[in-house]
Amino acid sequence: MLRRALLALPFLALPAAAQEWRPERPMTIVLPYAPGSAADGYSRAMGEHFTRVLGQPVTVVNRDGGSGTVGMRAVAQAAPDGLTLGITPMTPVVVQPHMVRNLGIGPDSFAPVCGIAENVLGVVVRDDSPWRSLRDLVEEAKRRPLSYGSPGPNSLPFLGIWRVQRSAGGSFEHIPFRGDPPSMTETLAGRLDFSAVVVASASGQIASGRMRLIGVFSDRRHPDFPDVPTAKEQGLDAVQLSFVGMYAPRGTPEPTLQVLERECRNAMETENFRQVARQLNVVAGFRSRADFSAMVRDEYASFGTILPQLGVRPE
Repeated sequence: MLRRALLALPFLALPAAAQEWRPERPMTIVLPYAPGSAADGYSRAMGEHFTRVLGQPVTVVNRDGGSGTVGMRAVAQAAPDGLTLGITPMTPVVVQPHMVRNLGIGPDSFAPVCGIAENVLGVVVRDDSPWRSLRDLVEEAKRRPLSYGSPGPNSLPFLGIWRVQRSAGGSFEHIPFRGDPPSMTETLAGRLDFSAVVVASASGQIASGRMRLIGVFSDRRHPDFPDVPTAKEQGLDAVQLSFVGMYAPRGTPEPTLQVLERECRNAMETENFRQVARQLNVVAGFRSRADFSAMVRDEYASFGTILPQLGVRPE
C-alpha cells in the first residue's frame, strides 16, 4: 500500500497544478474617467491580452464622475472574484478619501494588482496662445483671472495648478470636467485659457500643433517631450506625481491576485501594449503587487499630511 501511495504522488500533484485560477465568466475593466484618455488605449491592449490568455472576453467600461470615485466605488462593491478590475490613477484611492467625508472607499477597499505607468501631468494651451511657459501663465494670472479645466476637484492635475498658485501667486478659476478630453475641447474652442491634464491624453493635439505643452509637474521631463521643462526647472515648487495601477476588490483570493499580477506584467511585455504606449506617449513601467501596494499606502499617508498643510479641508 505504501509503494502504491508513493507511486501515486506525481499524479496527485497534477490537480493542484491545474487549479490555477481561471475566470469562469467574462471580465470587466472599469476606467473611472471619461472616454478618450490614454488609459483607454492601454487598458484595451491589456484587456485583449487577458482575453487571449485567460479565455474569457474582457470589456473595458468607462464609469466617470467624482474625480474617479464613481467608477472605483463600483469596483470596490463588486464581488471579489477577479472578474471586475479597475485601472486608475491614484487620485480616487489615496486623495479623494481625504477630501470627501463618508466617501465609502479608500486604500483598504482594494487589493492592488500592479503598477502600470506614471501619468506625467502638465499644462497645455492653444497653439496661438502667447504663453510659452508656466512663468508666462503665472504673470498673466497676476494681471487677470485665468480659467482652466481639469479632471475634477482635487484631482492630481488640479493639485498641480494649486501648487503653482501657492508657489507663485496668480488668480486661477477652476472648471471641473469628467476627464481630460472635454477640458481640452473647451480650451481649443477658446472658452478656457488652458487645461491641466495627463500629458499622454493631449499628445495627439500637441503632435498636430493644435496645442502647446508649456510645463510638466513630474520630477523629470516627459521622455517624449524632452524640450519642455518641469515646473521645478521653471522655478515653481509644483511637483505633483501621478501613478496608474490596476486594482481588484478587497478580499480577492491570493491565487487570483497572483495570476492577475503575472498577466499584467506579461501584457505590458507584448508588442501590442508597447506599440499603444508609444503611440499615446505613455510612460509605462511595471510595478509588482508588493511594490505598488506599498506605494498606495505611502501616498495615502502622505496626502493625509500634505492636504491639511495646503489648507484643503474635507467637504
